[in-house]
Amino acid sequence: MVNETTKKNTLPRLKKIEGQIRGIQTMIEKEKYCIDIINQINASRRALDGVAMILMKRHMESCLTSAIKTQGGPAKIEEFIDSINRFVK
Repeated sequence: MVNETTKKNTLPRLKKIEGQIRGIQTMIEKEKYCIDIINQINASRRALDGVAMILMKRHMESCLTSAIKTQGGPAKIEEFIDSINRFVK
């Protein structure tokens, strides 16, 4: 579960990313230079990756740690590994 600290760390980042995406849309509408648009897309992607890392850390510290202490641990670990594999591809 996302807690208050995680919300405080991620929501401002997501709002900034939202602005970046709108900026990319504007760049395309104004027919800006392709490389500049690609650079902005890459910056947005890196910013989203940062949010994902915050959420993964939170998940490991809370949900995964709790699951390891119960019988549901192996399934939750497998779920987390699958998520990481999708993230890095």
